[in-house]
Amino acid sequence: MEPGSAARIRDRDPRDTFGLDKDDGKKLLRTLHERLGMFQQRLYAEGARSLLLVLQGLDAAGKDGVISSVFTGLNPQGCRVVSFKAPTSTELAHDYLWRVHAALPARGEIGIFNRSHYEDIVAVRVLKLAAEEVWRRRAGHICEWERMLTDEGTTIVKVFLNVSKEEQRNRLQERKFRRDDLEVRKRFDDYVAAYEEALTETSTESAPWYVVPADRNWVKSVAVAQLLVDALERIDPQLPDPEPGIENLRVE
Repeated sequence: MEPGSAARIRDRDPRDTFGLDKDDGKKLLRTLHERLGMFQQRLYAEGARSLLLVLQGLDAAGKDGVISSVFTGLNPQGCRVVSFKAPTSTELAHDYLWRVHAALPARGEIGIFNRSHYEDIVAVRVLKLAAEEVWRRRAGHICEWERMLTDEGTTIVKVFLNVSKEEQRNRLQERKFRRDDLEVRKRFDDYVAAYEEALTETSTESAPWYVVPADRNWVKSVAVAQLLVDALERIDPQLPDPEPGIENLRVE
């Protein structure tokens, strides 16, 4: 998304393939895995900057699947997945970004937010958990907070997995039925409208949003992996120089 432009979620095709077929997509994903592994090694060794992937989407958009597919084979020491559930009593005693800030990746790490601080706008709005004046001002808070993070060396890749209403129904039917699924289906259009506004208001030069078609699993995996590789290429982490004299050391 271009910062300042409308998200236009409803106008985007959730089944788009970007001109690739499935076999080509799988080949590309293998190449992207290799580059991700190389860049992760450099990022961790450099220890100066970090990368944060923010994954958002409606239920059954496939966030867990993307994480499993994209990060397969990476060093778990340098990656950390955080899933934000309903806030605890301790978390509710602080501002809504308190728990999020504490979960950010350290320098040298890749962090993955499986749902994120954007739930404090979208879910709070749809489920009417706070007054409109409360959730509406949060977009401004988050933009400033994310700008601070990028200034401090964290590159943020924000991805909205755009699943169609039909594909969501199919996936919900395939998994074990939960009572909450009925509410999810009833509020599909409300969630899309809330995301439409939230993405439009919070896509910035320092942390833009990317809307990824999510009806085809292989497409969303390739798209997210490509976005991460592109971000790491911009970061361009470097292996540190060897310590003086270390190249002369040998093991007897």
